Amino acid sequence: MKDLLYIIAAILFFIWAIGFFAYNTGGILHILLIVAVISIIIRIIQGKKVN
Repeated sequence: MKDLLYIIAAILFFIWAIGFFAYNTGGILHILLIVAVISIIIRIIQGKKVN
C-alpha cells in the first residue's frame, strides 16, 4: 500500500510540475525557438551539411 501511495504522489507531482513549467516557460520556449533558428541559419551560411 505504501508503494501505491508513493506512485500516486509521484504522478501528481509530475503533473503539477508539467503544468507549472508549461504555464511559466512561454518566454523560454520562444527564446529556444529563436536560438534554434539562428543556429540553422549559421549552419546554412557556413555551408556545413546537416547529417
